[in-house]
Amino acid sequence: MRTIVGYLTLAALPLTLGRAEAAAGQAEPAAAPPASLTWAYPVNPPRAGGGGGGAGGGGGAGADASTVQATLTVPGSGRSFTMDQIRNGFDIADWRPDLHPAMPAVVSSGRSPDLRACGFCHYPTGHGRPENASLAGQPVVYVVQQMMDFKNDLRVSSEPGMGPPRAMVTVAKAATPEEAATAAEYFASFPYRSWVRVVETNTVPTTVVAGSMRVPAPEGGTEPIGERIIEVPGDPARTGLRDAGSGFVAYVPTGSVERGRELVTTGGGKSIRCAICHGEDLRGAGPMPALAGRSPSYSARQLYDLQSGARRGAWSELMKGVVANLTPRDILDVVAYTASLRP
Repeated sequence: MRTIVGYLTLAALPLTLGRAEAAAGQAEPAAAPPASLTWAYPVNPPRAGGGGGGAGGGGGAGADASTVQATLTVPGSGRSFTMDQIRNGFDIADWRPDLHPAMPAVVSSGRSPDLRACGFCHYPTGHGRPENASLAGQPVVYVVQQMMDFKNDLRVSSEPGMGPPRAMVTVAKAATPEEAATAAEYFASFPYRSWVRVVETNTVPTTVVAGSMRVPAPEGGTEPIGERIIEVPGDPARTGLRDAGSGFVAYVPTGSVERGRELVTTGGGKSIRCAICHGEDLRGAGPMPALAGRSPSYSARQLYDLQSGARRGAWSELMKGVVANLTPRDILDVVAYTASLRP
């Protein structure tokens, strides 16, 4: 297989936007994440010659016309695509059609110019990547409400430099209620499978940010993990080709899973048991989202965004008291534990 690593980048209406929520849209800007949580908010470095980080980056560094047009394959798939096809957000390259039902148009092709196909960022399987949400198996009403919140500027990121949340706002504003509901129903129609492998460790690969996620540094090397979670592709080449058959590894500090278990299951004197709303197995309950086995980087951002006020939509108030007393270390421990659970 010829390998070209190209890191590209949506997250999650029929609840009514009430006066209180509309007023919340005029709230003060959310507090930026503290230095101890910047690991959860990877921002792409400036492109050579200027330009920002964008919504998820482009293809392989230095790829010329011949490599872009080369036919590429991944293990276990009988399909082949060029890098141009893999980068196309309006006709997605589906390596694994056996892993999901037939996709509706909003998931497979979207609608130009602003409604990028849902399956491009979240994959046809809905498993997503650390820079966005895993939608597979999430309640329809929850996903639809998040689309409404993005659409009405009630859900943003505490780190404005992150491209994927900005891209999600653009997509949500372009989507019709029918398209949002169709996408939510599609992703809710099949379960989320194991996608993130949690490893407790004191030492991690040295990483850089590319495509709004952390990837192993080209020069290799290791470094202390410190008070961070380092979530990287299990196979960077396959992730660069947007292969929905290749997941992620989350390196977490030694002891964090057990500390998180204590906080999640008892509240630890700072909060309440997560199971009260999210179910005893944390696989969701009613309209509440599933937490088990999901990306810890994504989950950490949501906890802090709720704490900072970046997420102000319907149901966010239910979480305000839950997260109010959590420290950055608590957030790390909670998401290390939830990511370690069987989906």
